[in-house]
Amino acid sequence: MSVAPIFEGWQRTQTSLSHRMPKLGPQELQLRASPGGWPIWAIVSHIAVARVYWLCGVLKEPGAEKTPFPDPGEGWEDHLDVPRQSDELMFAVESSWQVVKSCLARWTPEMLGETFTRERAGELQRHTRQSVLTRLVMHDAFHCGEISNLLGARGLASMDPWEVP
Repeated sequence: MSVAPIFEGWQRTQTSLSHRMPKLGPQELQLRASPGGWPIWAIVSHIAVARVYWLCGVLKEPGAEKTPFPDPGEGWEDHLDVPRQSDELMFAVESSWQVVKSCLARWTPEMLGETFTRERAGELQRHTRQSVLTRLVMHDAFHCGEISNLLGARGLASMDPWEVP
């Protein structure tokens, strides 16, 4: 049995994001919460690259080469001088979601406890598949909420994962 049914609610956030992104124009994609904050396009990029970083970079799952992030340590949000458009963001969100779907379909509950290490700031960290999935679900939800708030505060349609698009 795969873990996909356990994480079926995550699809709602993905669906909300993938339905809202194509409707955002260049000006909306540039909206920021504060002068030093990321624009919406960078937040969306960050969502997509985090999936690839953790699943492909840390857990060594395949699929990074089918996304715009073959080097999972380098995201578009690292280059704010090169704004991205909705079609690029859609490809990033959809292709990174394919990596997520593949993992959820193949992994079983017994595999969730397997431990992986990563080095960060000269220190080794240990992460399980379960901890990475929890991190990514929460990360997606947090940043989609951030985008929704940015849009809603300006009178624009927000992203509610419980509304049918």
